[in-house]
Amino acid sequence: MSTQTPRLSVLDLVPVRSGQSSTQAVRASLDLVRLADRLGYERYWFAEHHNMPAVAASTPPVMIAAAASVTDRIRVGSGGVMLPNHAPLVVAEQFAALEAIAPGRVDLGIGRAPGSDPVVTQLLRITGPTADVDRFPQHVTDILALMSPQGATLRLTSGQVYDVHATPAADGAPTVWLLGSSDYSARLAAELGLPYVFANHFSGQGIDEILALYREGYRPSEAFPEPRTFLTLNAVVAETDDEARARALPQARMMSRLRTGQPLTALETVEEAQAAPLDGTAGQMVEDSLRRWAVGTPDAAAAEVRRLAERHGVDEVMVVPVAASRADEALDSTPGRARTLELLADALAGAPVA
Repeated sequence: MSTQTPRLSVLDLVPVRSGQSSTQAVRASLDLVRLADRLGYERYWFAEHHNMPAVAASTPPVMIAAAASVTDRIRVGSGGVMLPNHAPLVVAEQFAALEAIAPGRVDLGIGRAPGSDPVVTQLLRITGPTADVDRFPQHVTDILALMSPQGATLRLTSGQVYDVHATPAADGAPTVWLLGSSDYSARLAAELGLPYVFANHFSGQGIDEILALYREGYRPSEAFPEPRTFLTLNAVVAETDDEARARALPQARMMSRLRTGQPLTALETVEEAQAAPLDGTAGQMVEDSLRRWAVGTPDAAAAEVRRLAERHGVDEVMVVPVAASRADEALDSTPGRARTLELLADALAGAPVA
C-alpha cells in the first residue's frame, strides 16, 4: 500500500572521491548514518561491490557492525550481500552475530549477482565454489533455517542427524529481503513469502511487470502475511536546481563509464566533472541518468519520491544519496550527501528549508 508521505531509507555505496582514502570515505559514511538516525530514516543499508576505485562498500557486515555501534534506532543492513560470493553458513553466522549486536535492527538483503567482474569473482571463490547461481534458491532457504532460533537439521550420508546453528541460543533473527532488478528474485521472494526490493537506482526497466509478478504470486508466510516491497532511487537535493545538477554530474558520468566499458576512476569532484564535458553517446547517457533520478530542489525531489511511491504502491523509498563533493570540502566529510538527506526529510515532513 502507498501513503501520501512514504518512509525514507538510505542505500550507501561508501563512495570514494578523488584524493580521498578509504579511511576518510568510511568516516564520512559513518557520520552520514548518524545523521540518518537523527533525522528519522527507517533503515540504512550498505552495498557490496568489489575492486571499484569509487566504491569502498565491499564488506557489508563490517560496515553494518560499525553503523550499529554509532546509532540507536535506525535499522541497519545489506543492500545487499551478493550470495554467489559467499558460503551460506558464513552469511548466516555473520548476520546472526549482527542481530546479537543490534537486536531487532538488522536486515539481510540478498542479491543474486556477483557484484564484480569474473576475475574478482574467482578470487572470492578461491577455495572452490560457494553459492553458485543455480543453487541460489536453496542457499536462501538454508540461510533462513540456519539463522532461526531452531537452526537447521542435516542428515549425513551415514544417517546421523546433525544440528547446525548460526549462533547459539539465538532469540531472534535478521529480516531477510531479496533484491533484484529482474523477475527472478521477485518470483522467488513471492514463493518464499519474503519481502522484495526492486533496484530502481540501477535499472528501472520492467518495474511495473516485476512488482505485479511479485504481488500476484505472493505466498503468505508467518512473518509476512502480505507482500512487502519498496524501491530504490538515486537522489541529489540542494537549495537550487543548478547546485543539485552539479553535484549529481560526477555519479552520472561514472555510471556512463561503467556501462560503456570505460576505465573506472575514483569519483570526480564537481569541478573535475564540469571541466571535461562529455558529448555523443556518453553525454546522452549522463542526461538520461539525470532525468531518471530525483535531482533538484527539496520540493521537486520530495514530489518525485511521492510520485514514485504512489505510482508503484509502496510506502517506503530507499534513496541512494549520490551527491558528489566540491574540491574545497573536507575529505572526511560528505556535505552534499548529508544535505540531500536533510533537505529531503524536511521537505517530505513539510518543514521549511533551513
